Amino acid sequence: MQVVKMTQNGIVSSHNGTQVHLDPKKGVAGGITFVSHAHIDHLHRQNAGLVIMSKQTSEIAKLRGYPIGDFSEEYQNLTLVDSGHILGARGLLFGEEVFYTGDISLRERAFMKGAKVPKCKILITECTFGMPEYVFPKIDDTIKRVNEIISDSYSRGKPVILLGYELGKAQVLSYMFSHWEPYYHDSVKRINDVYRRFGVDLKDSMGHSEAEKAGMLEKKPWLMIAPNLSGKNAFIKHMKSRYDAITVGFSGWAQSRKFAFARQHDYSIPLSDHCDYNELLRLVKECDPEKIYTVHGFVKEFASDLSGRGYDAQPLLENALDDYL
Repeated sequence: MQVVKMTQNGIVSSHNGTQVHLDPKKGVAGGITFVSHAHIDHLHRQNAGLVIMSKQTSEIAKLRGYPIGDFSEEYQNLTLVDSGHILGARGLLFGEEVFYTGDISLRERAFMKGAKVPKCKILITECTFGMPEYVFPKIDDTIKRVNEIISDSYSRGKPVILLGYELGKAQVLSYMFSHWEPYYHDSVKRINDVYRRFGVDLKDSMGHSEAEKAGMLEKKPWLMIAPNLSGKNAFIKHMKSRYDAITVGFSGWAQSRKFAFARQHDYSIPLSDHCDYNELLRLVKECDPEKIYTVHGFVKEFASDLSGRGYDAQPLLENALDDYL
């Protein structure tokens, strides 16, 4: 009998009688801990026990202040599956029984390859964008649109700042728009350097502090890749008041009209490192599970959607223990 449950500390399953903690909120003393990737909301100070993660995730976690000493990329018949989310992101496959996606994307983006998902009996899937309104434009269309924005801004002598999460999206933006020879926000440059160490072909460039100190930002126009900061942030306010910069924010949430107003960007472009709604449906079809648990996002809505399509699906909520035979 396979037990899957949601606790106050996250998802717990079992493997050969041992508890497996899937992306727990805080470190656990025993059992097996799986860390899917190095976004801050998935990192913690680990106390003890076996930690499973990729080498890339370990290196990025250390850079971000979450050093994890001993870890393994393999254990018995637990298999890491590239989830296509960010560098080093992995899902976890328990033999041929259970597949936990972690954060996942089936879509190819720049150097990032989409996940190739396995068949499984039990699927535990994120559904961040598990609503029909979240269907994203094709990547080529996004690139074309952004190049047009940059070109138009340059024609008016205005610099442009592309805003995406400093780990993951900022590297995709750095790659896709490298022909504009961008500067990098210092925090993005740190992560780009790690990506290069793992063989990702990102151009090196000045961080924003060095470029500003050298007077390079006075020579407009220019392009910069920066974290996903709102218009209220001091850095963005400075860049706008001093250099009259145009801001372009990137997020899957930009598919919603509420996003642009909330973030106060000049332009908002839908782009995500997660599956969109259609890709989530494809993920489920390709895994072909007998049982589906939805976690993280529109869990109730997506589970209901899947149930209406004939799947045995339910949201994995705290205190909702389910034994699956």
